[in-house]
Amino acid sequence: MKIGFIGLGIMGKPMAIHLVNAGYSVSVYNRSQAAVTELVRLGAVPFGSSKEVAEVSDVIITMLPDSPEVEEVVLGPSGVLEGISAGKIVIDMSSISPSTSQMIAARLTERGAYFLDAPVSGGEIGAIEAKLAIMVGGPESVFDRVKPILDKMGTSITRVGEVGAGNTVKLINQMIVAMNIAALSEAMAFGVKAGVAPATVYEAIRGGLAGSRVMETKTNGIASETFKPGFRMELHVKDLRNAVAAGMELEANVKFTREVLTIFEQLAEQGYSKEDHSAFYRFYK
Repeated sequence: MKIGFIGLGIMGKPMAIHLVNAGYSVSVYNRSQAAVTELVRLGAVPFGSSKEVAEVSDVIITMLPDSPEVEEVVLGPSGVLEGISAGKIVIDMSSISPSTSQMIAARLTERGAYFLDAPVSGGEIGAIEAKLAIMVGGPESVFDRVKPILDKMGTSITRVGEVGAGNTVKLINQMIVAMNIAALSEAMAFGVKAGVAPATVYEAIRGGLAGSRVMETKTNGIASETFKPGFRMELHVKDLRNAVAAGMELEANVKFTREVLTIFEQLAEQGYSKEDHSAFYRFYK
């Protein structure tokens, strides 16, 4: 099975490398040439447009920042849609609006192609270590065909429903993570003012109900107030904006998400958008 990979950023590049290393024939396209050069050295084949990648691939994977970029790459000039043909599969692994996924799926279906929305969780480390959690929306028969490919990039691959469900579950994930980071930040800042170090708090409570993956991975950064990005704040802002927009469409109450988003946006405006999302702690400092 020939794979096309479009979008070789902080997440996409290591994901594509895993597919090359697994022995797949991988064609790549990316606006920045440095990542393309690295993939070519490993055995990938470069192309000059998304259309060209779609023409030579059975499965086309996109990994892009947000809904507008996915629309442009798939539906825009020299995009995937122009090179697609019946029976081919597009897997969008970006984190975008569920309604955008459904719209793109409808356009591809008109050409006899298939679409899965398959956003990921795990950050840069998860991508590098091929330990991503992948949430997939789309037809079960199509999911079964591409699961061996997804297995090369993640350790938890779950079909969660039809097209759009993947990004819905990703938004749920991002809402929970954001609120967990907010709670951790507020509580640790409270502890510091009371004279208890974050590392001490972590050792004392990590085995109880308050323990979490967020606490495990973010406490050191909070304790040292160093926020090297594993997942940039600006990306979490994007996801929370999508969550709030989806909430409005569904008439769902997303009050806490709105409040956390407001603080994230304030910090981003203050110049912290490129830092790890655990820099939320700065709000309390």
